[in-house]
Amino acid sequence: MSKGRALAVVAVAYVIAVAAAAAWLLWGPRTGRLWLDTLIADIVATLVVFVFSRVYRNSSFYDAYWSVIPPLLFGYWWWQGPIGTEGPGALRCWLLAVVIGYWAVRLTGNWVYGFSGLHHEDWRYPILREGAGRFEFLADLVGIHLFPTLQVFVGMLPVYVAVTRPGDGVVWLAWVAFVIGVAAVTLELVADTQMHRFVAARRPGAVMDTGLWAWSRHPNYLGEIGFWFALALFGIAAAPQQWWWLFVGVAVMVAMFMGASIPMMEKRSLERRPNYQGVIDRVPRLMPRPPRKPAR
Repeated sequence: MSKGRALAVVAVAYVIAVAAAAAWLLWGPRTGRLWLDTLIADIVATLVVFVFSRVYRNSSFYDAYWSVIPPLLFGYWWWQGPIGTEGPGALRCWLLAVVIGYWAVRLTGNWVYGFSGLHHEDWRYPILREGAGRFEFLADLVGIHLFPTLQVFVGMLPVYVAVTRPGDGVVWLAWVAFVIGVAAVTLELVADTQMHRFVAARRPGAVMDTGLWAWSRHPNYLGEIGFWFALALFGIAAAPQQWWWLFVGVAVMVAMFMGASIPMMEKRSLERRPNYQGVIDRVPRLMPRPPRKPAR
């Protein structure tokens, strides 16, 4: 199957998933809480994508879900909320729209660029399924599909607060969140562009330690964390008194990257490129610092 046809199949899966979620929101039973209604709809859409993953035996059907659903959640919450496009708090919503839109377009575009077709699956998924043994089905459903959906939803809760809480709130903090969000996504964009150029060069055994990657071993993950941190700040700008829980989403993201994603990536890099140990020795894992010269 060609890349174009594979992308069309994935697009159809997402259209059906979003349609199922919309049908739930239109005709499903109401809970009386907007956030809970959308969470259930989000899970319904995830289950549709999961069905496609099982039919095609490729859990990478889910990969784009991370960046496709957040702007839809944001738009629906803003539409259903009391602020509108011009009322008190509308500036905060428009700033959020730019940040989330920029992030979603960049991340989805990066996925499309790297997507080679349905013959390819993210290398981490078989490891997770095979490690689960006879619980492979549950590992696929819960670990690869449902858990990330819940994780992203928790990360989006500050956005829910920001677009459903009337009032201008702390305007200067909303602008700070905007600047951090745009800078974080730009960091991801530059880091991914540099990595794509490095991969395209196809130098056997080479390790990436130039550009942003000389300052941090994972600048793309640093940018992703910065994006979710910016969303938390938007929530605090709308409801400063609720600051104590609005960082939960970004804390979950940090835990995932530091506890799972980065260790798995680095283990694989060491297995495939022994020279990567030198990068580990001189380049910080996440928080950047000026590059050090290789030890002699």
